[in-house]
Amino acid sequence: MFSVRTTVRAGLRLFLLPAFLVSITPHASSAQAFSTTNTVNENAQGLSINTGGFMATLPVSFQTDNGPGGLANALTYSLLNPPGLTAGDLLLRESLGGPISDIIRFNPTENCSGSIGCLVFYSDNLDGIDSRADIGLPADLYTNTVSFVEIGPEGNNGLIYTPIAGQPGFVAGAEGPVTWVLASDSSVPEPSTIVLFGTGLGALLVFHRRTRAGRLSRPPTLL
Repeated sequence: MFSVRTTVRAGLRLFLLPAFLVSITPHASSAQAFSTTNTVNENAQGLSINTGGFMATLPVSFQTDNGPGGLANALTYSLLNPPGLTAGDLLLRESLGGPISDIIRFNPTENCSGSIGCLVFYSDNLDGIDSRADIGLPADLYTNTVSFVEIGPEGNNGLIYTPIAGQPGFVAGAEGPVTWVLASDSSVPEPSTIVLFGTGLGALLVFHRRTRAGRLSRPPTLL
C-alpha cells in the first residue's frame, strides 16, 4: 500500500484525458446538479472530486481481488466507502468486437486501504508490461457486465462512463450521478498541480454536459 506522501504525489501527477473524449451517459442533469467524478488510470493514480467542493486522492493497494476469478497483486483503488456500490465488470475493448483489453471491476464488499468498496483495474499484458495494472485479466467475470469500445488513439485512450441503476459501478446511495473517468493508456504530459488538473477536468465535464444537452435520457449503447 502506498504511503500518504506517495498517494498525494500521485494525485498531483494525475493526467488529463483529451477533451474530445465522448461520455457514455444517460443522464441529462444541469451543470448545477450535484455529481461526483472519480478518475483512475492503470498506473495507480486516482482522484475523487464532487461539485460540493470535495477533492481527495484515492488510496491504492495491490492485493488479491475477491471477485470472480480474481488475481493476486491486483491494482486496487479504495472508493472511500461508497454507499450502495453495484458489483460488476466494465469491459473495455480497443475496437468493435475486438478482444477485451481492460477490465474495471467494482467490488462492493472488498476491504481495501481500510475502507469497504473497491475498484480493481486489470489490463492485459499480451504486448508486454508497461503499467502497474498489466497483470492479465481475471479468470472469470461477474454475471453483471457492460462492454464499451475505448475512445481515442492507441496510447492515449479511455472512457468516461456514468452507469445507470443496476449497472456496474452505480452508487445507489450517492446524492447525484457518479461518473468514472477511466484511462487505460496515456501519453499526455502530467500536469504539475492539482489546480491544472481541476481546470482541465472542469472544461472536459462542461464539454461532456453540453454534448448531451437537449437529448432525451437513454441507456448507453452496449457492445
